[in-house]
Order: sequence, then C-alpha cells, then structure tokens
Amino acid sequence: MNKVALAQQLRLEQTPPERRFWAMLYTFRQSGWHFRRQAPIGPYIVDFVCKRARVVFEIDGESHFSEAGMAADRIRTQYLESRGYRVIRFTNHEVMTSGDGVYVLVSGILDEAGGTPT
Repeated sequence: MNKVALAQQLRLEQTPPERRFWAMLYTFRQSGWHFRRQAPIGPYIVDFVCKRARVVFEIDGESHFSEAGMAADRIRTQYLESRGYRVIRFTNHEVMTSGDGVYVLVSGILDEAGGTPT
C-alpha cells in the first residue's frame, strides 16, 4: 500500500484518543488554524500537523513505550525536527483523561507560533 493510501486508511481507522484530539482541535480550526491528520511527511505519516505553526502532534499508545518503540520515535523526531517541525507527544491516557490540560498546551504552542492562522 502506498503512503497516501495508508494515510487515508489510518484516517478512517483513528483510535479513540486520536478522534478525541481531532475534536479538541475544532476550536483552533474554527479560528483559522489548519490541521491535517494522518499526514505524510517524508517517510513518515504523522498523527496531526499544523504546517503554519511547524508543529506535529503525535498521540502515542502502548507500542511507543517499548525500547524499540522509543528508539523509533527518537529517529522519527530527529527527522521531523531536521525538517523544521516541533514534535509534541501526548499519551493516549493524557488525551483521554486530561483533555483540558492538553488543550491548554496546544493553545500555548499555537500562541508561540504567532502569525496569522491558516
């Protein structure tokens, strides 16, 4: 399966934390910020990206906490940072149980990015 088709498939099969995070982004989207979900960037498909703010949001499940998962995430983060993106990771648990805190952090990151949202 090519990367674009895989990204489309992942959008259809979002996890509950990914769906909740997408819903959290609604207010920012209404304010003019543009986000893409399950978006290809280089060899990777990121969970959420705001290209204007140059920020990637990853929602991490249990597989990311193994030694191999953490090593893969470090490589992925290095790649994305080398392309000018800031990578922010939230756990599934944080998204599902601390939505207000996640929202405040996202808001602060977008405020730091400044400029006109699009």
